Amino acid sequence: MFATMHDSGATPVTLEPVAGGWRGRFAAMASPCEVLIDGADAAWARELADIACAEARRIEHKFSRYRSDSEVARIHAAHGAAVSVDDETALLLDFAAHCHAASDGLFDITSGVLRAAWRFDGSASLPSPERVAQLRDRVGWSRVRWQRPTLVLPAGMEIDFGGLGKEYAVDRALALVRERSGATPVLVNFGGDLAVSGPRAGGLAWQVGIEHPSSHGEAAHAAACLELHGGALATSGDARRCFVHDGVRYGHILDPRSGWPVRGAPRSVTVAAATCSEAGVTATLAMLQGERAEAWLAEQGVTHWVLR
Repeated sequence: MFATMHDSGATPVTLEPVAGGWRGRFAAMASPCEVLIDGADAAWARELADIACAEARRIEHKFSRYRSDSEVARIHAAHGAAVSVDDETALLLDFAAHCHAASDGLFDITSGVLRAAWRFDGSASLPSPERVAQLRDRVGWSRVRWQRPTLVLPAGMEIDFGGLGKEYAVDRALALVRERSGATPVLVNFGGDLAVSGPRAGGLAWQVGIEHPSSHGEAAHAAACLELHGGALATSGDARRCFVHDGVRYGHILDPRSGWPVRGAPRSVTVAAATCSEAGVTATLAMLQGERAEAWLAEQGVTHWVLR
């Protein structure tokens, strides 16, 4: 799950050989990104990696809440006036509206304003209930008027595509790479959320590790290793953004109804689905269920892995 989108700069794609092909690496959406290309020559692999990188950075630029020239900034600058949006923005707004309705309000793209109280910057300090309540008054998709292509966002409210952006970028990047690559097997991985074009050469599976939530950086290790022949995987969890206060763990998954972190949520949830967007939303909704995460996932009938 990607919660913070900002400009990652324009560092070039680096290309390195790996067993059976090539890996292109770059940074986007505050995440390490990679594209694995099976059995291609170096020039061909670089072209495909450059396509994925360009699409990731385009989406980041367009939907970042940190840029003054983004589509999100334009919507916020309207201060409650009606704004007409393009088809791509409308697609994300439609998806956000669907997720809000399907989750009984648990998934809410207007809840990003709560980050002003919950910083998860290592300080391990709790915001005051009054501050949370003040910000909570600015949350609520039901207060937004959305009828394609016109959006009316009440003054003082914000939208944040962070809960959708990285997974959407994976799907878009893979689609563009597949248009160019044809039958070349490709894996697109943006910060642990990934999708593949199909099996590797010879029908082999891609080997994908689920990182243990208590490990990161050079000490990171896999809690499980999966074989993926098609589709996508996405993970939601608090491995990078959490703190402990008076013995209580507070993760960054916030309940928009209360403005406080979800109680009893797993450390991480990984979901397999046909698309990365579907997998990402399902993983996030499971985290929002708190103690009921496993039961809720079983009810959905999706392939999943839960770490506590």
